[in-house]
Amino acid sequence: MRHCYIRGILAVIWVAAAVVCAVAGNFAMTGLYALIGAVFFYSAYSMWKKNEKGDH
Repeated sequence: MRHCYIRGILAVIWVAAAVVCAVAGNFAMTGLYALIGAVFFYSAYSMWKKNEKGDH
């Protein structure tokens, strides 16, 4: 379950970096950072769901 939390935290960091880049006007990197954040969110969510089913 620890990996799920770490991936969730990394996702928040990448999305925050995307927001900072968008505010700064660097739209080329904003999409990349948002994509990486979304991948980490998906990974954390799918791992969380997998572990949730195994606990029952």
